Amino acid sequence: MTEAPRRSTAREYLEALLIAALFLGFTNTFVIKTFFIPSGSMEDTLLVGDHLFVNRFIFGHGTSALGGNLLPARPAKRGDIVVFRSPERPTVDLVKRLIGLPGDTIQIVNKVLFVNGQRVSDSAYVEHKDPRVFPPLQFLDEQRRLRDNFGPLTVPEGEYFCMGDNRDYSHDSRFWGSVPARYLKGRAFLIYWSFGGGTSDGTWRGAGAKLREVANTVFGFATKTRWSRTFHLPR
Repeated sequence: MTEAPRRSTAREYLEALLIAALFLGFTNTFVIKTFFIPSGSMEDTLLVGDHLFVNRFIFGHGTSALGGNLLPARPAKRGDIVVFRSPERPTVDLVKRLIGLPGDTIQIVNKVLFVNGQRVSDSAYVEHKDPRVFPPLQFLDEQRRLRDNFGPLTVPEGEYFCMGDNRDYSHDSRFWGSVPARYLKGRAFLIYWSFGGGTSDGTWRGAGAKLREVANTVFGFATKTRWSRTFHLPR
C-alpha cells in the first residue's frame, strides 16, 4: 500500500495563511472591523490615535448573508457611538454619536440640544471648548450659523442624525445632513490601542512619509502608547 505524498512545509504555511486571510476578511466584513481616530471631533470620548474595534453585526448587517441571526443584533439607539460612511464622501468612514432616530425632531438653541422638545442631558460626554455662541444670522458662514443654533429638523425615515462630542469643532449632521441607515457600519465598542505619537489621516503622501510614520510608531510604541486607555470601553 503506497502512502499519500506529503505536502511540503511551504505549501502548508501558504494554505494556513490563506485560511487566516479568509477568516480575517470574513470577520472584518460581517462581525468586527478596526478603525482609528484621525481627528478631534469626538474628544474627549475618543482621542486622536485611538484604535477601535467596531461591532459590525450589532445593527443586523449581514444576517441574510449568514443565513439567519447567528449573533445578537438590535436597532441603532440614541447615544450609540457609530461608524458610518460619510454622506459627503462615501469612500471615507466617520465616527460620531447617534443623536436622532428616524422621526425625531432635533433642535439646538445656544449650544443646548433638544430632541422631540426635551432638553438632552449630555454633559457627561459633550465638550464645548469655544465659549462663543454664534447667533443664527444669515450673513454668517454655515459653520458658525448652524453650529450653536440649529433646526428644528425632523430626521427622515430610514436615516439618523449624528454629532461629534466635541460639539464646537465637529463637522457633522448639522452641516451635511442625516445618515442613511445603509451607511451605518457598526458601533464602536472597545479601544484596543491608543497611540499619542501622531496618527495618519489616511492621505497618501508618498513612500518616504509612510516609512517615517511606521518608524515613528515602532520606536515610539512603548513611550507614546496611552496605556491607561488600552481595552477601554468608550461610552
